[in-house]
Amino acid sequence: MLLVNLREGESADALLARFTKMVQRDGILREVKRRRHFISASEARRLAAQKAARKRARRERKRAATGR
Repeated sequence: MLLVNLREGESADALLARFTKMVQRDGILREVKRRRHFISASEARRLAAQKAARKRARRERKRAATGR
């Protein structure tokens, strides 16, 4: 559970900004978006393999461009 206490002399805007930063850092919104739709284990593996293939291709293109 995320808890943000008001510090002495802190404005409401600063408190809200600090809360927003903590939510981003903890990845709460990312988790909510991920859980919005059910993804089966096989689908998750397939998506992970696709992501790895894209990353590998990007790395190879970068390597070819630099001549290494």
